[in-house]
Amino acid sequence: MSTANANESYCTFTLSSDVTAGGLPSEEEIAKDLESTDTNVKKHALRAAIMAMLGGEAMPRILMQVIRFCINSDDKQLKKLCMLYWEVVPKYQEPSSEAMLAAASGGPPVQRKMLPEMLLVCNALMNDLNHPNEFVRGSMLRFMCKLKDEEILGPLIPSIKACLEHRHPYVRKNAALAIFHAHKLHGETLIPDGPELIATFLEQETDLASRRNAFLMLYNENEELAFGFLARNMDDVMKYGDGFALLVLDLTRKVCRRDPTQKSRFVRVLFQMLSSTSAAVSYEAAWTLVSLSSAPTAVRAAAMTYVNLLNGQNDNNVKLIVLMRLEALKTKHSKILQELLMDILRALSSPNPDICKKVLDVVVDVITTRNVQDVVNVLKREVQKTIADDLQEEKGGDYRNMLIRTIHGCAVRFPKVAESVVHVLADFLGTDSGMQVIIFVRAIVEQYPDLRPPLLNKLVESIDSVQSNQVLCVCLWILGEYTESADSITEAFDTIVEQAGEPPFIIQTKDKEAEKEAAEAEAPKMVTKNVVLSDGTYATQTVYSEAKAPVASDTTASLRRMLISGDVFLGETMAASLTKLCLRAGDLPEIEPTKVKSMTGTAVLAMCGVVKMAEVTVAAQRSSLADCQERITLCCRALLDPSAQAHLKKIFLKEGRERFAEFLKIIKERELKEAAKE
Repeated sequence: MSTANANESYCTFTLSSDVTAGGLPSEEEIAKDLESTDTNVKKHALRAAIMAMLGGEAMPRILMQVIRFCINSDDKQLKKLCMLYWEVVPKYQEPSSEAMLAAASGGPPVQRKMLPEMLLVCNALMNDLNHPNEFVRGSMLRFMCKLKDEEILGPLIPSIKACLEHRHPYVRKNAALAIFHAHKLHGETLIPDGPELIATFLEQETDLASRRNAFLMLYNENEELAFGFLARNMDDVMKYGDGFALLVLDLTRKVCRRDPTQKSRFVRVLFQMLSSTSAAVSYEAAWTLVSLSSAPTAVRAAAMTYVNLLNGQNDNNVKLIVLMRLEALKTKHSKILQELLMDILRALSSPNPDICKKVLDVVVDVITTRNVQDVVNVLKREVQKTIADDLQEEKGGDYRNMLIRTIHGCAVRFPKVAESVVHVLADFLGTDSGMQVIIFVRAIVEQYPDLRPPLLNKLVESIDSVQSNQVLCVCLWILGEYTESADSITEAFDTIVEQAGEPPFIIQTKDKEAEKEAAEAEAPKMVTKNVVLSDGTYATQTVYSEAKAPVASDTTASLRRMLISGDVFLGETMAASLTKLCLRAGDLPEIEPTKVKSMTGTAVLAMCGVVKMAEVTVAAQRSSLADCQERITLCCRALLDPSAQAHLKKIFLKEGRERFAEFLKIIKERELKEAAKE
């Protein structure tokens, strides 16, 4: 066995030290420093020796020096360094070249011979195992778990066994691990009665850590003895600590995978562990119970444990892991999760958006007609809470979007809740979640005709609060498509015209000059001044003054402001909406012809203003000027040319709505197919 291989076998630690600064000392210098009477010098020398041997240096002279001058020291740090040294030092003599050649040519294998010095080391180790100080004993017992050599462990077994009866639990728990290690490596040779010895020790032990280590040995080396102890102490398992309980759970999974008929032996203790005060134990018990049994009682108990962990733990990682387990239960035990749905929704109070998203993903698939109203009520309250500034800062607008999407899904699947949520959501048209809300409203207006009148009135009232161009486009499209009664047509038309203002929709010259002057006044200015530095000298410093904070004094309606800013597509949408309202007004006898003519004239003037805006605007346009002129011309012909109106009226008033209904139908079929695949 070469020195390199020996070092590799026992290199089980990392030594952090400054001994390598300026290079490692030579073997002679280390040997001389080890003879010093100063303990600090010995420590430094021993660290250097360990680092050198880890680097591949043999240093045969150092072994005897350590035995002579360090092994009997009472300094705790020096003892620890000696243990590290025993790990890396070669313990066997190098075989001769003749023996290696004979083994290579088919002769007897090379016999390892232990160094004579190791007898002195064994004696020193035994002295530490019998040391009156419990820390020294415990540290040496822990070191025994790193030794693999039968020749060294053999003489120490009686001392290790004696430590099982020591008064201090620190010594006893490490003695149990040392016996476990020795029996695992050389059980039949060194300590054949190890399991029986530990079983007797386990019956008498009262310390939690010692009992856990002893049961660990039985669990791995003799399962029958572990079963016997567990059966006799089934009612006291929860008193033995979390470490012991986790070992029992590990034993349960191991045995039941190998022999499923053994499940009945562990069901009782598993149910006890579900109520453990330790989150780790209760979680592992719930997972083990679900993996072993699919009985409704067991699954329900495990699911309740998961829910209690979800609402009782503050660690976000724990919450996410529990939600993953609940999501796994959802596929086969959805009815049980339906019973716990409201408790799961309590986790929405978490400030972490990822947890809230996971909660909604778990909930959305187990909603039924019996609990949908309760779920929607909770979601509505959460949406209303997002108005508060503090919650907005914590979770952001994404959380509100998630809630709105979930409510939308509930309304599509369960029409009876649509009316109760749509009016609440309409209040959020002016927020950053306005697009989600208006898409939801658009679908509800198409699918539920009974809800159209109140929703259209709500949209008319909310137009001025909308701050998004895209949301306003959808609002105008809905008003143009679905406004049908005389009063609602007149109200919608007047509101749109009022919000748009008088054409043309361009910034006047005076307004441009005023904006330019205001921008120049608010722009940062360069200021140069003299300053005195820390050393007393003068220097010239150039700084920019901060721009003044803008004052929100603009009272222009949002629709007009967007048109003036050059949104051509919004102007085209407004023109189409006004055209539909005028065409539909002409078919209603409740509206006088003079009123229809007045509406038509106003609409045409607004359309001309949109075209003028498209011609002069310099901003990046969402639609080309030619396309704008073509669409506006079509709208004007539909209003002013009777022959064109006869051909275009059906297209304006019916076909757009029909295409949208087909679109919703396709979307629903696609969702059903995806749900069937899952």
